[in-house]
Amino acid sequence: MISENVREFLQQPRFAVVATINADGSSQQTVLWYDLDDNAIVMNTTADRQKTYNLERDPRVSICVPDGYCYVTISGRAELIENQEQTQKDIERLAIRYLGEQTGRSRMAEFMRQQRVTIRVPIERVHAYGI
Repeated sequence: MISENVREFLQQPRFAVVATINADGSSQQTVLWYDLDDNAIVMNTTADRQKTYNLERDPRVSICVPDGYCYVTISGRAELIENQEQTQKDIERLAIRYLGEQTGRSRMAEFMRQQRVTIRVPIERVHAYGI
């Protein structure tokens, strides 16, 4: 489903702009770390965030990963993972991806105090521009 050049683009540690749907139908956007896991995007957040509430109510999500005028947009339906053993492994992997081994691991004490949620989005549609 994902071309090799899009896969290579997404494997770089860029930031994802994630859009969810508020209860009133308006959009809510936030910037998150992400990772590509086969044909799914994996993100992680705290359980008390608006995006978490939105995705519990309506799992539809749109993700844009930009790099200047090049970008990839992805849409799908989020699966929320609340198992804390798994969510902590996921945030550790993301922290190391974005902050490096030493700094990423040093942040784990902070993350371990938080109730975390992993957001897994199997890719339903993908569009790339400039890649």
